Amino acid sequence: MENATERAVERVVTTMRDKLGEELTIDDMARVAMFSKFHFSRIFQRITGVSPGRFLSALRLQEAKQLLTSTSFNVTEVSLRVGYSSVGTFSSRFTRSVGLSPTTYRRAGGFTPQLVVDNTADTAGPAYGTVRGTAWADSGEHKLGLVFVGLFPGRIPEGRPVSCAVLDGPGEFVLDKVPAGQWFLLSHSVADDPDERLVLHPSAEDHQTVYVGSRGPLVVEHDGDLADIDLKLRLARSFDPPVLLDIRTSALTRLAHQAAA
Repeated sequence: MENATERAVERVVTTMRDKLGEELTIDDMARVAMFSKFHFSRIFQRITGVSPGRFLSALRLQEAKQLLTSTSFNVTEVSLRVGYSSVGTFSSRFTRSVGLSPTTYRRAGGFTPQLVVDNTADTAGPAYGTVRGTAWADSGEHKLGLVFVGLFPGRIPEGRPVSCAVLDGPGEFVLDKVPAGQWFLLSHSVADDPDERLVLHPSAEDHQTVYVGSRGPLVVEHDGDLADIDLKLRLARSFDPPVLLDIRTSALTRLAHQAAA
């Protein structure tokens, strides 16, 4: 039964990608999945970790990233091609999720020049905790490259993490100054070749090179320490939420500085 529901979700995700510039309702998606819309919404959330609408929004922003770096379409044209009727709404959502405005993202060549954490949490006293663990993968002979690990308020790696680390490869990580609260631990591999782009799903060949992992929600107490978190990375699947946060430039710069020190 699980394989049947996963195939149904994959059909819907394929339809989303094929119709990013069109209006696509929950009823439309449920018909593709061949479930009632209430049952469809439940299984989609269970399998992907996010709602159908949230997943579609992430796919649209992922496609916008591609268009901004590979075409000469202006921002208004890009927003229309990924289903936004308001360029203002598109720009604000893109900026919030990716960390740069569409124009700045294009000028930066598709990379975020600096990885910044969100330190705006309203905390008082000893309100920060630490999350420690190990990121690992059954990758065989495949080299994962750099591994990003971060804590986010939701299941999609977007915007600013509240704490993060970039590892040379799978291994132990320590995330400090974590605000007390409930967070999702998200991870993905990042190619350590600056000429190789991070692309999750445009083709089977590309998505075989990216590994992803998640745990959570994790509850961090005031001045608490979560230890021995086991974070397994696996090959990205077609129904894994897109990675909207680009961290390659800042990751490679940080590692280069470490090597020179």
